[in-house]
Amino acid sequence: MVSHVVLLKPRATLTERELNALLDSMRVAFTGIPEIKRVRIGKRILLGRGYETQMAEHFEYSAIIEFDSEADLRVYLDHPQHQELGRRFFESVDAALVYDYTTVDAGCVTDLL
Repeated sequence: MVSHVVLLKPRATLTERELNALLDSMRVAFTGIPEIKRVRIGKRILLGRGYETQMAEHFEYSAIIEFDSEADLRVYLDHPQHQELGRRFFESVDAALVYDYTTVDAGCVTDLL
């Protein structure tokens, strides 16, 4: 399994119209690209723990998009719907982190070595 992990901090001046356009681009891409196996969208919660104060940046939202293979991730990245999402995404954020990971079930963690 391959996970495409996105952390984002929306632009402070993002209008409701711009936010809706971004969300619509997400919906279209995430439901219209068959190589995607699962998508989880999250909003950060704060629990008052020390590690929260150690973070250099506050990323309010996350998206974790899962694929069966690197090849499927590459198809997604090159897909026109993802290209549109990417354009809107970078117009809409003040900061973002994007990482790709090979993932396994916890019982197979040594497979990552």
